[in-house]
Amino acid sequence: MRPADVERPRAILFDWDNTLVNTWPTIIECYRSTFMALGRMPWTDQEVRDRAHGSLRDHFPVLFGAEAKRAEEVFYETFHRIHLEKLRPLPGADRLLERAASLGCYVGVVSNKMGDNLRTELKHLGWERWIARAVGARDAKRDKPAPDPIYLALDGTGIAPDHSVWMVGDTPADLKCAHAAGVLPVYFGSVEIMSDRLRDFPPRLHARDCHELAALL
Repeated sequence: MRPADVERPRAILFDWDNTLVNTWPTIIECYRSTFMALGRMPWTDQEVRDRAHGSLRDHFPVLFGAEAKRAEEVFYETFHRIHLEKLRPLPGADRLLERAASLGCYVGVVSNKMGDNLRTELKHLGWERWIARAVGARDAKRDKPAPDPIYLALDGTGIAPDHSVWMVGDTPADLKCAHAAGVLPVYFGSVEIMSDRLRDFPPRLHARDCHELAALL
């Protein structure tokens, strides 16, 4: 149940990977291929889940240094080969989007997935009927956790970035982005897994899955 002091949103912005769709199998395989191509020991599946946050343009130069460009090439070679085949909506995601749209919410996506790839996946699922705008990596001047993608997602809507806008995501980068933009941060997923990482940018609301989030609306 939504707390009495939290209003129903005028706009709701979703992260994409592992908030609306399960893309961990794709992400894990892309990281494994990238590490192996560069002669490095691949991360375990859990290490990918723990560490693979942020956009590649911010993350890969730190991770791979002078080999960042080659690493990105390998990552995307693998990604384009498998991502649509492996793409799966999370349980209840379509009903969540339908409910948000039926309530008159402006619905958008703010992701660190490359913008063109994000919109290809959205179209593949047929979700354009609910999602008004999808902002991905490199669409804005800076990627999450900077607030720029949220501002871009709201640009031209007449909706101010305040607590009538919910930013929903499963990583600290999503919450940091929400705090930076001045919108309502909503954490999606298991608090037990992420509790230590939520202290600096605490969520205002929490939903474990799409069904709980729909109920909050």
